[in-house]
Amino acid sequence: MSKTKLKITILVDNRAQDGLIPEHGFSLWIDTGPTRILFDTGQGPALVENAAKIGIDLGQTDILALSHGHYDHTGGIPHVLQASRKAKLFCHAGVVQPRYALRNGTAKSIRIPKASMATINKLSEENLQWVSRARLISKDTGLTGPIPRETTYEDTGGPFFLDSEGRRADLIEDDLALWIRTSHGLVVCVGCCHAGIVNTLNHVFRVSGTNKLYALIGGFHLMNANKERLERTMAALRSFAPEMVIPSHCTGEKGTKILRDALGDRIVLGQSGICHTL
Repeated sequence: MSKTKLKITILVDNRAQDGLIPEHGFSLWIDTGPTRILFDTGQGPALVENAAKIGIDLGQTDILALSHGHYDHTGGIPHVLQASRKAKLFCHAGVVQPRYALRNGTAKSIRIPKASMATINKLSEENLQWVSRARLISKDTGLTGPIPRETTYEDTGGPFFLDSEGRRADLIEDDLALWIRTSHGLVVCVGCCHAGIVNTLNHVFRVSGTNKLYALIGGFHLMNANKERLERTMAALRSFAPEMVIPSHCTGEKGTKILRDALGDRIVLGQSGICHTL
């Protein structure tokens, strides 16, 4: 179990500290000591400017891990992989498929941008690691791989489809989470948590071999969650007893308020520029 001080900085989020760019997207810089991991890349522009202003050199990226293949998590891939030729990309093969959000009969493409796809296609076999199951990516750090959908009350959180006509539902099976084992317990990072918070954490506990949760950070996609989902999710989180929960990106104001009501001062609102030493 690592005793190294873990530093996690939010580089892209819907909210930002003064002087930084807010953006509908998400990205974390995770410094474990020996390894520097970028988890998601936002849409791109905010990542580059915020990293420069904060003083983080993206050229030092050892690992780029993608939570799933939506545009607001994958737009900065070309910049990162051009800046760091040594970086290895870890993601599920499903990140490259076409996908759409359908609202009021109108389809919007939300797939990974073409420039990011082209960059991935140029990677060597050594630098491109497809994640089809749970695996370690560095010492005490792992990716869940696809997350089993076991609860009856959690869903992907939106009207997501694999076609523009809305005939084939997108279960977002490429959704994965990153976990880090620390002396305090697990730190779990999620992009949008399309598999659901409870499904995700239960799977993390299984694959990591521990159920002690220290911190949970990321987008929880509770914007459209119904009353049952919110109540049962909060009950589960209380039972998991995290020391800190950092809602960001797609959690939504309603979801954030209910989290605060359930967990009180353990909730720390996410925004670009915040750095947590864990």
